[in-house]
Amino acid sequence: MIAAIVVVALSLRAPIIAPTAVIGQIQADTGLSAVGAGLLTGLPVLIFALATPLATRTIARFGPDATAILCLAGVLAGTLVRSAGPAAVVLAGTAIIGVAITLGNIAVPVLIRRDVPLRRVSAVTGTYSAVMNVGSMATLLGTAPLAAHVGWRWAIAAWGVVTAAGLAFLLLRARRRPVAAAAKAPPRGAEPVPTAARASDGPGALSANPRRSADGIRIRRIVTLLVLAFCGQSAAYYATTAWLPLLLAETSGLPPAAAGAAASLFQVAAIAGALGVPVLAARSREWVPVAVVGLFWVTLPIGLLVAPAAYVPWSIIGGIAQGGGFTAIFSIIARIARSDADAASSSARVQGSGYLAAMCAPPLAGWLNTATGGWTAPLLLVLAATLAFITGGLLAARSTQRL
Repeated sequence: MIAAIVVVALSLRAPIIAPTAVIGQIQADTGLSAVGAGLLTGLPVLIFALATPLATRTIARFGPDATAILCLAGVLAGTLVRSAGPAAVVLAGTAIIGVAITLGNIAVPVLIRRDVPLRRVSAVTGTYSAVMNVGSMATLLGTAPLAAHVGWRWAIAAWGVVTAAGLAFLLLRARRRPVAAAAKAPPRGAEPVPTAARASDGPGALSANPRRSADGIRIRRIVTLLVLAFCGQSAAYYATTAWLPLLLAETSGLPPAAAGAAASLFQVAAIAGALGVPVLAARSREWVPVAVVGLFWVTLPIGLLVAPAAYVPWSIIGGIAQGGGFTAIFSIIARIARSDADAASSSARVQGSGYLAAMCAPPLAGWLNTATGGWTAPLLLVLAATLAFITGGLLAARSTQRL
């Protein structure tokens, strides 16, 4: 199961990152405008928000295993389409990739909830988050050199080999997976039907269980708080990713190449955050990792406001926060879900809202920079987003302890 999650994670962000390394070549070859070039990364994020109901229905009908297979098949098809034609075809392939990745975004938390022991949920979620960052890094570092030898189309298409290998693994695993589902133990969190709540007691007997009803209300409240936390997490991450290189170039006088290299620390450090949160979670209460990640998150905008010359530690600390924040949020979802349907609907609600915030944050930060002529207002926007993460995350984690 962990291997299956890893092979899916490798293809959940890398296809979006790949075009950014050769965006100039793509524009020159296809005639894409600046707006069209922005859609190569912005369109999938918008689709993440809009296509979550489709992902939920797909999981309900076919199950999370088949949905993960559909995810990789769609990513592979979209990668090939995107590499094969003019500007309209490039964007069409990008849209296919966005829909396919949305399926994986929702399916993986369901797989973790269903098949991973509770004590290992944080560790596996951290591995999932870290592998997404590893895939993004490898794609970002390898696409440009590959394009120099074979052109941008073949360079982007070449990463489909990774997706194809993952798809082959999932198909092989599906053939070997036991089909005796009826012999399985009840899903984690499922409770036996009390004797007093048999069919003879009427359809309302089970829902009248006050403990179950109270837990249901608390879970809905936790999901609402996680929506707030993930909106803050996504807004802070995407606004920082979009504008950090230019911010460093203008505030610290770095040339573009050096600014890009310094900003890459924000992406690289996410691996430490994704893997560090599970270690901390295993040795502390549920709220402690969220508090530590939140402290790291607010350090990024405050540090860049107070001491912009010390951009290296601020970028690293912020990177640790963005990797750890994702892990903390989705570990909580896997812990509170009582069924596959709960996991899918909760994940869809959290991600749908969060990725809408992700779409709004970068242009808003850019508008603030243009309107004010500086970076103070955009950094205050990032600070507000990190405070939203802290508020929602801490309240959700504290409520999780009471379940």
